Amino acid sequence: MQAFTLLTSRFVPLSMENVDTDQIIPARFLKATTKAGFGQNLFRDWRYDGAGNPKPEFVLNHPEYQGEILVAGKNFGCGSSREHAAWAILDYGFRVVVSSFFADIFKNNALNNGVLPVQISEPFLQKIFEQGNQATLTVDLANQTITIDATGEQERFDINNYKKTCLLNGYDDIDYLLSIKEDIAAFENQHFY
Repeated sequence: MQAFTLLTSRFVPLSMENVDTDQIIPARFLKATTKAGFGQNLFRDWRYDGAGNPKPEFVLNHPEYQGEILVAGKNFGCGSSREHAAWAILDYGFRVVVSSFFADIFKNNALNNGVLPVQISEPFLQKIFEQGNQATLTVDLANQTITIDATGEQERFDINNYKKTCLLNGYDDIDYLLSIKEDIAAFENQHFY
């Protein structure tokens, strides 16, 4: 995984609430065995019509909305457990998803795949949605803050310490264990030999 420390980026606003994992990546696209290529079908049924033409009204089809941060409405990632939803978000190019509430399974899948879910208050989320399409946000994982750069308004977010360590270092679970293998060996030597 790529390490995550600090990100300043424009954002893509998706103000819809209760976006479920089947909307993020429809089930008919879950046949691949690798993580690559899922981004092309992110929000597929909202992005394209039946003939495969982009729907001009959908935000991902607007060239003025760019960035590595997706800002979504409340209850993002609800529905079935689908790790592919996190794969699609990352493969599309988003490193961060911001919402006022995440489904637990989605949140864990995102963290396990290098996508940072930033849960903030509903009033702060609304302030972000009020920003123009050129506005940027800064997400500082070390200090657990998100800042609206134009106004300087900031809010803290929570994250599990273990997952924070993994993201800061670009570790998956195996990488983390390898990083502490000497500590594990010392513990085993103290207690078992």
